[in-house]
Amino acid sequence: MSVRNLGGAALLALVTASVLALPAAAADDDAAYCQKLGQLALRYTGSAGAEGRMAADHVTLGAIEDCRRGNFAKGIAALERKLRSNGFSLPPR
Repeated sequence: MSVRNLGGAALLALVTASVLALPAAAADDDAAYCQKLGQLALRYTGSAGAEGRMAADHVTLGAIEDCRRGNFAKGIAALERKLRSNGFSLPPR
């Protein structure tokens, strides 16, 4: 293998590694955003429980579980709907 081909192979490996890292970075961003939405929904939505504190509803708990399992699209969509329907502006992504 010539030096020129070796350089091309190294460049290809670098580009491939960069492209493969993009979905992982996006998943990390989605996970962080999902966690942020879940924290807001748990804190500010729901109904009064028996002890007088807020208790999350099944939609919120299900959405948080979706996020925990890596189904960020479904979890984020449900949490965004929940927060908007309760008059909240969404945090930046």
